[in-house]
Amino acid sequence: MLSRATSLVIHGIEAHLIDVEVDIVKGLPNFTIVGLPDSIIRESKDRIRSAIENSGFEFPPKNFIVNLAPAGYRKEGANLDLPIAVSILVATGQVESTQLAIPMVGELSLDGRVRPIKGVIAMAIALYHAGIKEIIVPYANRNEATAIEGIKVYPVKDIAQAIEACNGTMQPYTEHVSGDSSWNGYLDMASVMGQETAKRAMEIAAAGRHNILMYGPPGSGKTMLARCVPGILPPLTKEQAIMTTMIHSVGGVLAHGQGLVYMPPFRAPHHTSSDAALVGGGKIPNVGEVSLAHNGVLFLDEFVEFRNDVIQALRQPLEDCQITISRALGTMTFPADFMLVASSNPCQCGYLFDPEIPCKCTTGKIRNYFSKIAGPILDRIDIEVLVGRVPYKDLLGKSNAESSARVRERVVKAREKQRQRFSGKTTTCNARMTSDEVKEFCAINGECESILELAIKRMNLSARSFFRILKVARTITDLDDAESIEKRHILEALSYKNLQRYYEI
Repeated sequence: MLSRATSLVIHGIEAHLIDVEVDIVKGLPNFTIVGLPDSIIRESKDRIRSAIENSGFEFPPKNFIVNLAPAGYRKEGANLDLPIAVSILVATGQVESTQLAIPMVGELSLDGRVRPIKGVIAMAIALYHAGIKEIIVPYANRNEATAIEGIKVYPVKDIAQAIEACNGTMQPYTEHVSGDSSWNGYLDMASVMGQETAKRAMEIAAAGRHNILMYGPPGSGKTMLARCVPGILPPLTKEQAIMTTMIHSVGGVLAHGQGLVYMPPFRAPHHTSSDAALVGGGKIPNVGEVSLAHNGVLFLDEFVEFRNDVIQALRQPLEDCQITISRALGTMTFPADFMLVASSNPCQCGYLFDPEIPCKCTTGKIRNYFSKIAGPILDRIDIEVLVGRVPYKDLLGKSNAESSARVRERVVKAREKQRQRFSGKTTTCNARMTSDEVKEFCAINGECESILELAIKRMNLSARSFFRILKVARTITDLDDAESIEKRHILEALSYKNLQRYYEI
C-alpha cells in the first residue's frame, strides 16, 4: 500500500515543502530512503524501526522504499523521522487514518517520543505562504510555531499523539507566548564607573546603529561597556522579531519552549573563532555569528587578535548587511544586519596611549598591530573611542551615572525621528543611509563644509569615512532634538574618527 505525507526541510534559513512517499514492494526485507537524503536521514532507519516497535506497533519484515520528493536538492536534518514513521504505519495497515494531509515534522527517540528540531518557525512561515494552515510539531517547539498567526499547531509528545492529530481527535494548541521583552538580563550602564566619553559614544552608536571600536589599556572597562549596549537598544519590531527568531531557530540557539525573540541579540564569539564560525559555512552552508547577531549586537573582544582572514571576512556583511556563501552543494544568502561593537588594546602591551604606564612596544610592532584593522575595515567603523584608565577616586566614589533605562529613552526617541525620516524607504536608521540619502538628509552649512574639508586633508579620510562622519553627525543632531546639523555636531562626530591619526603621529 502506498502512503504519502507532507513535511518540510530547511534550506539555508528558509523551509521547503516535500512529499514523503512510502511504498512496500516485492523483494527481501529492506528499508531504503531515496531522494538525496543526508547522512542524518539515512541513519534514521534504525531510529524509526525502534520507535515504531517501542510505541506498541509492528515493523514487519518487508521491503520499504521511502521517497523524498522533489529529489532535485539534498535534504538534511532529523525532522523527517515522524512523517516517515507515520507513513509506514499507514502503508502497513496498522493505522486506518488516511488523513495525512496535515504536514508534520519531528525527530524520534528510540522509545517513540518526539524530540525538538530546528527551524520550526521557518516551516510555519513556509506553510502560511503556501496556503496550508496546519502543522504537527514536537511539543517543545509549540510556542515557536504559534508565533505565526493563522496556523493551527498540534504539538505532540510521541507517535500516538501524532496519529491522534492526523485523525482529527486532538485540539490545536491555543496558548501564545509573547516572548521575552525584559532588559533584566543585560548589564546596566549605571554600574560602569566613569568613562563618560565612552558612554556618550555608546549612546550615539546605539541611536544610529553605528559600528563602534573601543581601544584602550587592559582593565579600563571596554568589555563591561560593550555588554551594556543591548540594554540601551529599543526592542525589536514584530517583523524583526520573527526574522531573528527564525535565524536563531535554524542556528539551533533558540531555547526550547521560547516564543518570539523581542530583545536585541548579543553575540560575542571568541577571538579564536574561524571565518566559517563567524560568517557561516560548512559543507551545506549554515548561519554564522554575524547572522545570529542580525538586528542586534556582534561584540568582538580583542578585535586585533582575530585572524586576519576572519577580520577581512567582515567586509561584505558590514557593507551589504548580508552574507553570501558559496559551496559545491549550493549558494546561500543570510541576513547580517548587525551593529558591530569591537574592543582592542592599542598595542601588544596595551599601554600605547596610557598616561601613566609607558608603552614597551617598538614602532614596528605598533604598526604591524594596527595594520590588521587599518584600511577597509576601519573605514567601515563609524565611531572610534579611547577608553582610558578610570581614576582611583571614581572607582571608590558613589556613582551618579545614568541608568540604561534613561539612556534608552533618548535612543528610542532618536530612532523614532529616523523612522519618520525614512518613512516609505527601505532604510531604517542613520547608519544604513545610502549616499543619496546622506546628501538629502545631512545637508550642512558653509561653516561645517569648511571644517570637514580641513579635516579630510589633515586626517587623510576616505570618501567612505567622509559619509560616515556625516551619518554620525546626523545621529548626534537627532539626540540633540535639532533639525539641522550644526558646527558642534560635526566637531563631535570628527572627535570619534581619530584613531588612524594617532597612530600616524
